[in-house]
This record gives sequence, structure tokens and C-alpha cells, in this order.
Amino acid sequence: MRFSVDISLYPLDKDFVPPINDVIERLQAHGSIKIFTNPMATQLVGEYDGIMFVLKQEIGETFKKIPNAVFTIKILNNPIEG
Repeated sequence: MRFSVDISLYPLDKDFVPPINDVIERLQAHGSIKIFTNPMATQLVGEYDGIMFVLKQEIGETFKKIPNAVFTIKILNNPIEG
């Protein structure tokens, strides 16, 4: 099943841009999903199992690196690409 996720990271730190860029770069390294970015969020589009695997891996990695951060996630079962 194809679906999409709209994800935003809010590092609770003055220097918030580098951690956001790091997450986006790591997400883009996964060839199994499409990634679209805009100023407010990043969209992931792909198969359910693939996206959930990527989210589990990259959210966990982010929380190891940044102890004070918030992710917001919206999950859509009818992906709108772009």
C-alpha cells in the first residue's frame, strides 16, 4: 500500500538548522522512498513498510544525537506527491 508522511523536526536549540538538514540528508539516502521538501515539512512517499522502517531508524538516530527535539508527523493513505 502506498502512502505518504508529512514530517517536521523541531530541535529545541538555538542552532536548529543543521539537525534538520542532517535528517533530510539521511532520509534522502534511502532509495526506497521519494522525498519532497518545503520550508515547513518533508514529505515521504512510498510503500507503508518501507516508510515505517525508515522513520523508525531515522527518528531513533535523531533522538540519540539531539536529546531535546520534537517531531510532528501526519500520515496520509492517499499520497499527494510534490
